[in-house]
Amino acid sequence: MHRQLRSALILLGVMILFTGIIYPFLVTLIAQVIFPHQANGSLIESEGKCLGSELIGQQFDREGYFWGRPSATQPLPYNGSASSASNYGPSNEELLGNIQKRIEALKRSDPGNTVSIPVDLVTYSASGLDPHISQAAALYQVPRVARQRHISEGVLQEMVNRFTEGRQFGVLGEPRVNVLRLNLALDENK
Repeated sequence: MHRQLRSALILLGVMILFTGIIYPFLVTLIAQVIFPHQANGSLIESEGKCLGSELIGQQFDREGYFWGRPSATQPLPYNGSASSASNYGPSNEELLGNIQKRIEALKRSDPGNTVSIPVDLVTYSASGLDPHISQAAALYQVPRVARQRHISEGVLQEMVNRFTEGRQFGVLGEPRVNVLRLNLALDENK
């Protein structure tokens, strides 16, 4: 019995050493050497100030900015420590009510826009933190942002095209626009 207990404790100690100390240290070291930007949160900085992360959406609700996907995190939108979906099914009354409110808000902000509202502007992403919108969702917002910023729609469409990221590895997902990067570019072009 003592021999088995001793073997088990030795094995436990070795496993703690390898899986709890050595392995995390090696993975962190390799990530910092090969992918330092990503390993440190893909932060966007300007003049020594952190403006956000490429990987986590941010709340933009002023008329002169492109708006991202709605966030399901509580109590604050885009709360990285509370990543989750709403878990509402397509027939849930609260989900349908939230979607209708977002549709109404989009129509109020741009009453002359008769284009169909892209679904990603009114529905949550799975994590509630999505920093991207579809190219269609960005282009839908061009007239409103152009009016608010007194910029031609053509210039804004070119910016949307410039900030459109292709499919990952050329095959995965759909083309998308990082809302934070696009809005920061808008602020730089004042």
